Amino acid sequence: MSEQTQQTKPGVVIVGAGMAGVQTAVALRAQGFTGPVTLLGAEPHQPYDRPPLSKAVLLGKAEDSAFDVAFDVDFGELRIDLRLGVEVTGVRAAERELDTGAGPVPYEVLVLATGAEPLTLPGAAGVPGVHLLRTLDDAVRLRPVLAAAHDLVVVGAGWIGAEFATAARAAGCAVTVVEAADRVLAGALPAEVAAPMARWYAEAGATLITGARVAAVEEGAVRLGDGRELPAGAVVVGIGARPATAWLDGSGIERGPDGSLTADAHLRTSLPGVYAVGDCASFPSARYGARLLVHHWDNALQGPRAVAANILAGAPVQAYDPVPYFWSEQFGRFVQYAGHHGAADTLLWRGDPAGAAWSVCWLRGDALVAVLAVGRPRDLAQGRRLIESGVPVDPARAADPAVPLKSATA
Repeated sequence: MSEQTQQTKPGVVIVGAGMAGVQTAVALRAQGFTGPVTLLGAEPHQPYDRPPLSKAVLLGKAEDSAFDVAFDVDFGELRIDLRLGVEVTGVRAAERELDTGAGPVPYEVLVLATGAEPLTLPGAAGVPGVHLLRTLDDAVRLRPVLAAAHDLVVVGAGWIGAEFATAARAAGCAVTVVEAADRVLAGALPAEVAAPMARWYAEAGATLITGARVAAVEEGAVRLGDGRELPAGAVVVGIGARPATAWLDGSGIERGPDGSLTADAHLRTSLPGVYAVGDCASFPSARYGARLLVHHWDNALQGPRAVAANILAGAPVQAYDPVPYFWSEQFGRFVQYAGHHGAADTLLWRGDPAGAAWSVCWLRGDALVAVLAVGRPRDLAQGRRLIESGVPVDPARAADPAVPLKSATA
């Protein structure tokens, strides 16, 4: 055993210093855990919040970008051993040790909170002017690109693509968004719900091209499969993300086809003493009768509380079955979503989607299972509570935008 291993007291070791990792460490202390807590982060920066990257950092609204997005956590006061710039390369379960670039790290309980990594565009690696937007360093590199008001091509018309296109238009860039599917948000929303959102691009002065695959990315241009060539001072790729779990090959920890760590209802992995939380983990939802992989901020905030409770109890005492929630700011609109509409059998509109504010409700039987709110935060808040309670809903009243959702019960 190495000298470093001998000098390190095992305890709870958390891999990943993003929202899920930081909140797990904080929740352990808040719930009374007094043993050693070690938090390992691959990036050199103090742990920070990702949602502001496309706002305060990307648009240069913060004087000190790293400070303005850092979590307000006093790691020293909480006795959290924060180690930055440490890349973890493997788990040796038999020895209860992690392999890292800084040497082995022993653990008694291990929490995997490594998040997700963006998918890359085939053939684009190493091409000058091609960017991803996932980390603080990514955002800092993109700031001068936006400031120069280049012609930008955004690949992907999902949530990330829309948010970046919004920031680029705010910076005065000419923006073209290319989407391989025949519509925006193809993997997230039904066609009839996503259709009104496609109009937002033109209203904001961005060009949207759907049903178009990128054939090649070259310096200064993007070539599409149909032969069209788009000028591109810079290219931003936003085609989704995959759980950052490839480093666990050979560890014996079970993963799903999507790469996610297949946690149980208490966020335990297939290895004893190893938990998984946040973007890297899927979990079974009794509420929805499906295994969910949720790549959103709220999941990384809520899951750590369940992990901490189960670690402290030394037994599975708290199941994790949230109503998933996320929000997006795009093209001057505040979009919120709660629930999971995969098994819904009824879709209801609340308001005119051509207007500034409207909502969509999904029902399974007479129960509300999901709600999307555009500029109607009250619908979201009240709908989320109805989903959590499972009380029956009157479809006619739920479809009337003049009736508060909380009053639409059967």
